[in-house]
Amino acid sequence: MGLFNRKAQKNEAAANAVMAKQEKETSPAETPVVGTPARGVSPNGQHQGASVEEKLPVTWLALTLGAISSIGGFMFGYESGQISGFLAMSDFLDRFGQDGAFTPVRQGTIVALLCAGTLVGCLASGVICDKIGRKWTISSSAFFYIIGVVIEITSERQWVQFAMGRFAAGLGIGALSTSVPMYQSESVPKAIRGPVVSSYQLLITMGIWTAYMVNYGTSAAYTNDAQWRIPNGLSALWAVILGFSMIWLPESPRYAYRIGRVDEARTNMAKLNGVDAYSPLIEAEIAEIEEKLAAERAGGDHPWYEIFTGPRMLYRTILGMVLQAGQQLTGANFFFYYGTTIFKSTGIQNSYITSIILGSVNVGATVAGLWIVKNCGRRKALMIGAAWMCGCFLVYSFVGRFALDATNPMATPAAGKVLIVFTCLFIVAFATTWGPLVWAVVGELYPARYRAPCMALATASNWLLNFLISFFTTFITNKINYFYGLVFAGCTFALFWIVYFFMIETKDRSLEEIDTMYVLGVNPRTSANWDPKMLGEEGTKGLNTDGLYLKKGGMDIKKTETSGAGLMVHDETRFPDNPRDKEVPVSTA
Repeated sequence: MGLFNRKAQKNEAAANAVMAKQEKETSPAETPVVGTPARGVSPNGQHQGASVEEKLPVTWLALTLGAISSIGGFMFGYESGQISGFLAMSDFLDRFGQDGAFTPVRQGTIVALLCAGTLVGCLASGVICDKIGRKWTISSSAFFYIIGVVIEITSERQWVQFAMGRFAAGLGIGALSTSVPMYQSESVPKAIRGPVVSSYQLLITMGIWTAYMVNYGTSAAYTNDAQWRIPNGLSALWAVILGFSMIWLPESPRYAYRIGRVDEARTNMAKLNGVDAYSPLIEAEIAEIEEKLAAERAGGDHPWYEIFTGPRMLYRTILGMVLQAGQQLTGANFFFYYGTTIFKSTGIQNSYITSIILGSVNVGATVAGLWIVKNCGRRKALMIGAAWMCGCFLVYSFVGRFALDATNPMATPAAGKVLIVFTCLFIVAFATTWGPLVWAVVGELYPARYRAPCMALATASNWLLNFLISFFTTFITNKINYFYGLVFAGCTFALFWIVYFFMIETKDRSLEEIDTMYVLGVNPRTSANWDPKMLGEEGTKGLNTDGLYLKKGGMDIKKTETSGAGLMVHDETRFPDNPRDKEVPVSTA
């Protein structure tokens, strides 16, 4: 603790120095007479603490929090990566197959029930996160996942038991897929929020790679049930590490503040930023959270359906769902779930090695993807990635259908190598763009008051498509074989235009700016050049969803009789009266 205290003192001195410089540079004569911002807020509507935070070094606690919580992504990657190898293991086939093989129904059910469980767990996690907190939701979900692993590993001959074990494990993973990014985005400093949230995808790829390596080792070393029970049992180890590690990490400061634990919120925020609990930075952050809560409380209870009726919320809710579903419709999991099986058809002797190669490409490219998240535009990266993947699937489909000899793949080795090369190129495109970027974009898409239900719904669309692709892939490939790739080529083509016409550029913008841009209906095609100065000296202050004193239903704002401190006055030009509701409620300070 002494180390963290010394670090906090050093960072606090830096923060005070920056604040002193800011105050010195702004003389009283320069202070505007009209529209003077509240204490702790700069003239452009941004809190002064924001500029201080950008100059502070990143704390080890913040990095540790991001790394440990991302183990939830590792668990999903490991669980989904190992099943591809299991389906090709001799002992697994003897126990759970039918006459030494899997029927499409049985194979699809075993693979897809994990995704069915994650869909249910994801939808339930929003409520759980608000009831017991982000931290304890992650810890309890990790321990619940172990129940599913136990059901799997104790299966003897009943394939249904193994499949239901994957469903139970999926409940825990689904809850983690919502609670982990939410916990990270609410806890870590703004300067590293994008890369930390995107690291969830990096840990997914590392989990897939690790599963490939373990499967390769056990399949070569054993011929009995140890082939699959050892890698299956290791799944519980990752959950134990996450479950116990979360106990020692702080709760999300924003969640703690929302439920009245103000001192805990202040302390946790200070530790994560490496400053004193009463530094200017923390004061500004606390003031910002309180302003948003005051606006939320003024409208009374806000029902869940406001994610569709709030200011431009239907647009954003649907966009988030489409982007998350689109991550699955790129076709990436087609390779990750069935990679070992697919490349046996190309004549490659050891398809486990092929899976390891694909997993290694995936991990390396995702690391590059984290750099893209921080330094490149979201729109350009997603559009380039979609076009790139579309081209890869076109080559994959036509070469596999017309150049590869399906009955004797060894007779066409060149075609098999082309499939491997373009599969690797596809994975590079996915791992640098749609893999990590979708998590970052969706995390930036919603205002705080609607973030939990919107993220749960968006992530649920991801799991729903994951389930459908996992279950029906075997049926479809048995009918149309490599032409299945044309389905994903069409999807990536559509995703290119969806991003072009509907998603705004959010790089280097605050969450308040992003919210304001959606509320004002900024044209996505020109959004990269949008400047908040267009709104005048007040900037985005008061023009974001969290700052609006919305009425119940979110379709209008509350009026004020006086210009009370911090309250917005109803503006007929932006929010005209609802002719069906002529009563004028009086907001409370």
